[in-house]
Amino acid sequence: MKSRHTLGLTSFLLGLALIAGFCISAPGQSPARFRPDWLIDPSSYKARIIQDGSVGEVTLTNGLIERRFRLAPNAATVGFENLMTGEAVLRGVKPEAAVEIDGQSYDIGGLIGQDEYAYLLPEWLDCMTSDPKAFQFKGMSFGQTKPRLDWRRKRYAAELPWPPPGVSLTLNFQPPEARLQNIVISVHYELYDGIPLLAKWLTIANSGSKPIKINSFKNEILAAVEAEVTVEKPGQWNYPNIHVESDYAFLGSTAEGANRTAHWVPDPQYKTQVNDKRQTPCLLECRPPLGPDIDVAAGATFETFRTYELIFDSADRERKGLAIRRMYRTITPWVTENPVIMHLKSIDPEVVRAAIDQCAEVGFEMVILSFGSGLDMEDEAPANIAKFKKLADYAHAKGIELGGYSLLASRRVNDEEDVINPKTGKTGGAIFGNSPCLGSRWGQDYFRKIRNFLEKTGFDLLEHDGSYPGDLCASTQHPGHRGLEDSQWTQWKTVTDFYKWCRGQGIYLNVPDWYFLSGSNKTGMGYRETNWSLPRDRQIILGRQNIYDGTWEKTPSMGWMFVPLVEYQGGGEAATLEPLSEHLDAYEAHLAQNFGSGVQACYRGTRLYDTEETKAAVKKWVDFYKKYRTILDSDLIHLRRPDGRDLDGLLHVNAKAKPRGLAVLYNPTGRLIEKTIELPLYYTGLTDVALIREQENPPVSYSIDRDYMAWLPVKIPPRSLTWLIIE
Repeated sequence: MKSRHTLGLTSFLLGLALIAGFCISAPGQSPARFRPDWLIDPSSYKARIIQDGSVGEVTLTNGLIERRFRLAPNAATVGFENLMTGEAVLRGVKPEAAVEIDGQSYDIGGLIGQDEYAYLLPEWLDCMTSDPKAFQFKGMSFGQTKPRLDWRRKRYAAELPWPPPGVSLTLNFQPPEARLQNIVISVHYELYDGIPLLAKWLTIANSGSKPIKINSFKNEILAAVEAEVTVEKPGQWNYPNIHVESDYAFLGSTAEGANRTAHWVPDPQYKTQVNDKRQTPCLLECRPPLGPDIDVAAGATFETFRTYELIFDSADRERKGLAIRRMYRTITPWVTENPVIMHLKSIDPEVVRAAIDQCAEVGFEMVILSFGSGLDMEDEAPANIAKFKKLADYAHAKGIELGGYSLLASRRVNDEEDVINPKTGKTGGAIFGNSPCLGSRWGQDYFRKIRNFLEKTGFDLLEHDGSYPGDLCASTQHPGHRGLEDSQWTQWKTVTDFYKWCRGQGIYLNVPDWYFLSGSNKTGMGYRETNWSLPRDRQIILGRQNIYDGTWEKTPSMGWMFVPLVEYQGGGEAATLEPLSEHLDAYEAHLAQNFGSGVQACYRGTRLYDTEETKAAVKKWVDFYKKYRTILDSDLIHLRRPDGRDLDGLLHVNAKAKPRGLAVLYNPTGRLIEKTIELPLYYTGLTDVALIREQENPPVSYSIDRDYMAWLPVKIPPRSLTWLIIE
């Protein structure tokens, strides 16, 4: 008898799904009409700027969020609304930003005189005044969004606009002191169409005849409504339901792990909060951890990093993840480039050409001369350049892109070029033990060499391992920085300027750190490298767990997986797939779960197939991916996490694509599984009926219930999989 089974789905309750339509009407007004869910149809949520001269205010709004500014007696954020839920984000007025110039601290804009910081009433604003010691508002401008870097579209990617459409607002401020009269600080905002997301950053222009020093800055100061009210200190604080991220990020393989700028701290002006020690973290400050301590020359302009604020409309993990993934597709659309890549463990020209030929035969699109291959991009010898240009030309003639691996920071150079530990005055003690300083002569020469190699060989990809992890350097002898205080900013600027150049050249970037906002394409999905030395059967389920866990905040195209065609860090014959034809069941399992998830892996070895049967298996799954590429590269709904005991699976959804959905279900057990499952179809955009076919069989019509679920029977043999096409 078939059981009515739920695949451990997240709660797609109708009330949550329709929260975008909720609105409290003012007395005498009619209730708001139902509004479409922006995650399904964002087309009606256009960003715009509204000026209200009667109260001297300007508002950024897109129907999802709204940020309102009072312009006199100084400019300040006086309203920040979550229009999706009807809730206020803001509870108090703060300066728009803050900066320390030549050792003196200044607020930028803001109003003073608010006595109660638990909430903000509109009638208080007329009584508030400007701080005479703060930079004063002098004018504004507005227009459309502009690209922050060039993106050369060289390979397949989603059809997404760049820059993301929306509006920009710039508030200009003049200094309160005559000695700073040639300085103008501008606070920049961008609000985007169809997503509850805005960006904020500062520029500091010096039109004087002498340089100034920017010691530090805060480009966002936001008194947000607290997420948690408690008298005692909890074991772990909950922060406001906002995702905050900046492009000043390094080291981590997640946005949270790479965060260096977003700090939720107590608000000393909030004296009526419930916490008895007044330590509720409800004040957002976005600032670098050190410095930048940068000189701004006469006639020059300094630009800060950009802070992005994504306002959530739900606490549901899947919906929040969908919002974050939409954010990356909006502000970093190059992450949708998802080439099928082989990692080649050789630079022998015959082996490289043979691998290129195999890739062309089965539909792979790129070859990386991987770590351990012997590639040295720092070798400027004409013979080295000529060798790899010839191989790149051969690959291009076959319709294959070619790239390679280079190690940056996690290595030692020498005492003169490595970062100097500020605690000891010597090398050592860096994040990876030792690391060259990117501001050293070696660092400057390294980037020149890599750029020269890429330009002269025509390589299409750089796999940049050990990217700058945030190391400080106390050296005063390196030409790229003055000392400790500016060492982090200048090294970050060096590596991100290089990545932006790569993006403009169409060079694909595999970087195992969170540099997406600066131009990188992909990072690790999230796995322990030594697990690829485990027996093959364990690798398969662990790999599927890694994909399931790694795609809550990353799109499938943002994370790479791993397939050890040859031995990797040990494990011997039991861990490797070579000879491929002798372990075809395990090889095909890797291919199926990676391509079925829309995730590309490091297929690391010297060949993709060794027999015609192996070749057919590889080509089968590459063809499957390419046939359904649009939906497989779309959003994921997590059905059930793999545990080896029952069905697990993922559901790809895209209300604007055809098909609308594709579910992949895995049976890892040794028994036949036959049961009725539910599929959550809300994010497909289907409402009443779905046509669902298993693999290439004829479609069957299924009703969709009021929780947007379709119930259908499945029968999956032991240790196998199936897929369902939803139209």
